[in-house]
Amino acid sequence: MKDKENKLIVFQGSEVRRTWYNNEWFYSLVDIVEVLSESKNPTDYLKKIRKRDEELKSYIGTNCPQVAMQTSSGKKRKILAGNTKDIFRLIQSIPSKKAEPFKLWLAKVGKERLDEIENPELAQERMKTLYEQKGYPKDWIDKRLRGIAIRQNLTDEWKERGIKEHKDYAILTAEISKATFGMTPSEYKAFKNLPTKSKVNLRDNMDDLELIFTMLGERVTTEISKKEKPDTFTKNKKVAQRGGKVAGNALKETEKELERNVISNKNFLDTDNQLKLDK
Repeated sequence: MKDKENKLIVFQGSEVRRTWYNNEWFYSLVDIVEVLSESKNPTDYLKKIRKRDEELKSYIGTNCPQVAMQTSSGKKRKILAGNTKDIFRLIQSIPSKKAEPFKLWLAKVGKERLDEIENPELAQERMKTLYEQKGYPKDWIDKRLRGIAIRQNLTDEWKERGIKEHKDYAILTAEISKATFGMTPSEYKAFKNLPTKSKVNLRDNMDDLELIFTMLGERVTTEISKKEKPDTFTKNKKVAQRGGKVAGNALKETEKELERNVISNKNFLDTDNQLKLDK
């Protein structure tokens, strides 16, 4: 699931960061503490219970790794994280009426992920349902899901070519976008008047044609990469530019035929409504 794995999930209105790490979900300990304790300073609360409970302190030090997760500013930082077993141990040290519902919620989330690994179509169906709930039409949803699959193929190909750093994926993606639309993703978000540092997804605000040319640029890049097998970042960057250029040329021809711009500053759904739905 790649980028989709590193995201916020919601328990009774509270956000919890998680990421797929070592083949299982790992959750932010601070976020868990905030949910269960309802403390205004969960970082300090976690420090205090570790001091108070030597066994917990030893357990966390031995079993809970520092895992990169996104901060409220949008940057990634390594924070203490734990799997389901670790969270259950932490719960024992926090007197909370939310403990039992939280255990049931964790078990449900874990089961969903394991089911999706065994049958990836379940993940697709779940995503389709979420888009339907947000008001997107079926034709758009089909394109969006196809675009996600094409993106996954591209990132898998980049991984094969030795691309591993998140910033390098972002740079290559920006090259495709610039060659296709004349704008990087962040510039495109600004063009559409979307908050650049929010969780609002640019592609969720594209119309059909914008999605199609996004898919074309990424698919052509994937095919060129498979054919030429670039072995350096610079070579991968040039392939990304070429793939995007193919889509960019197709976009120009389309605009000529339609006698209008494909690129639009309109959002597919109302931004304020999306932000409410995402909470």
